[in-house]
Amino acid sequence: MKRFFQFTLDNSHLTIRLALLVSIVFAAFVPSLVLAQDTDPIAPTDNEVNAIAKEMYCPVCENVPLDVCGTQACAQWRALIREKLNEGWTEDEIKQYFVDQYGARVLAEPPRQGLNWLVYVVPPIAFLAGAYILFRGVQSWRQIEPDDADVEEPTQDVEKPTDDYVARLEEELRRSEQ
Repeated sequence: MKRFFQFTLDNSHLTIRLALLVSIVFAAFVPSLVLAQDTDPIAPTDNEVNAIAKEMYCPVCENVPLDVCGTQACAQWRALIREKLNEGWTEDEIKQYFVDQYGARVLAEPPRQGLNWLVYVVPPIAFLAGAYILFRGVQSWRQIEPDDADVEEPTQDVEKPTDDYVARLEEELRRSEQ
């Protein structure tokens, strides 16, 4: 044991002691490096922000979802969504915040109230009405097969035309057929 504490200039002992010293210093600083990193467990991911952003439209561009728009306004809105999520807001609260600020036009799906109900009711009704009209039209276009007993044979007795012009025309047609 006495020998361990003695200082010798032997290369192998010096190397071991130096390695031990470096590892102790490194072990002392590693926890501080890990603690210096931002490891906020409740920080929203880009997927969480985009899940809300894709249900909203850009305030500047026409019909462009917020999650794919490249304007500065959309980047600010996405940052605001991230901030609200950090504060613990729910998706519905965030959407309501934007509706209060900019109106219902920012939502991808209009709220089901007032005249907006027409968006949900009219298309199925129009589809059913169109299907009914098409069904009735096909029924009326379909020809009914006549029974053999109801069919009248054309007779040879053709009435004589009363107009002189028509009479001369028919006579000319009969001559040209022969």
